[in-house]
Amino acid sequence: MKRQLFAAEHEAFRETVRTFLAKEVTPHHERWERDGIVSRDAWRAAGRQGLLGLAVPEEYGGGGVDDFRYSAVLGEEFAHAGASGFAIPLHNDIIGPYLTNLATQGQKRRWLPGFCSGELITAIAMTEPGAGSDLQGIRTTATDQGDHWLLNGSKTFISNGILADLVVVVARTTPEGGAKGLSLLVVERGMPGFERGRNLDKIGQKAQDTAELSFTDVRVPKENLLGELHGGFIHLVTHLPQERMTIAVGAIAIAEHLLAITTDYVKQREAFGRPISKFQHVRFEIAEMATECAVTRTFIDRCLTEHATGELDAVHASMAKWWATELQKRVTDRCLQLHGGYGYMSEYPIARAYTDGRILTIYGGTTEIMKEIIGRSLLA
Repeated sequence: MKRQLFAAEHEAFRETVRTFLAKEVTPHHERWERDGIVSRDAWRAAGRQGLLGLAVPEEYGGGGVDDFRYSAVLGEEFAHAGASGFAIPLHNDIIGPYLTNLATQGQKRRWLPGFCSGELITAIAMTEPGAGSDLQGIRTTATDQGDHWLLNGSKTFISNGILADLVVVVARTTPEGGAKGLSLLVVERGMPGFERGRNLDKIGQKAQDTAELSFTDVRVPKENLLGELHGGFIHLVTHLPQERMTIAVGAIAIAEHLLAITTDYVKQREAFGRPISKFQHVRFEIAEMATECAVTRTFIDRCLTEHATGELDAVHASMAKWWATELQKRVTDRCLQLHGGYGYMSEYPIARAYTDGRILTIYGGTTEIMKEIIGRSLLA
């Protein structure tokens, strides 16, 4: 089915993204995987190409385009390229809205130009050793000291944790924390007491730096409060639908890409004197995955359309995230099976996708949390 979501300008942008990936990402990605981190030069190159801060107003160096379809194009092309280490979607679509929607004019002038140029790389620190999807379990504290906050605590599994120059930290600003006692503080590189632990050794997304962060009596200036005091929970809940759509967009794009690769592979791979595509079982597998992807694509595109007009709610974003990521997991596993032993070899894209994509059903809210959100809405 022909997609109705994109206009000519979006497809022109797609070509720009493909050119950037071919020049600045694909030739270097294996080295980044060995290093465990993406080069800062690549971030600056993305800034020069206009790929950072797509929705940031032009006065701060951004694209000035409040149209999430451009972000969807970028996410799809990064997924097709297997560029799992370069966390531009995290920077643009998950952290960017916090800065553009919640920052004061002074904060915007300080942070957004570097955000758009690639000089300031960002991260958001929610997850803790004892608190993952449950935001009310956060234990990191920020104590009011008059002219500053005194921040203490630790975070883990923080994407961009090593590279990040600005970290949006979720902390308790009341003793009870929870829905009425969380705030967002921006911690900057070099603040005394802010330490980064090891670059975590993951089973996939090897080029993506993921770190433990610790905060010991970090003096965070009052002007680094992002949004409303004690309003952090509402800010997080408000911005989570876009985060989940960003993940869903990548997930369905990965599934479609792997299906295309596998369809070509089974036409060429022979067993018992003929291409394995001639076996009924293989044809059924391809037919089932193609149908599941087509149905999922239709739903995701509808969600993107509603998100672009401000109509997408948290429940449907949760449906999109749950369904697309679980589909991606199933499709990746089935495509690897159809590749046989070659699918287990690291040089094949299917093998890398198998480990890179496994996290998608976990971060941004686990599948189980997504089902809980949906179930509560239906049974309240």
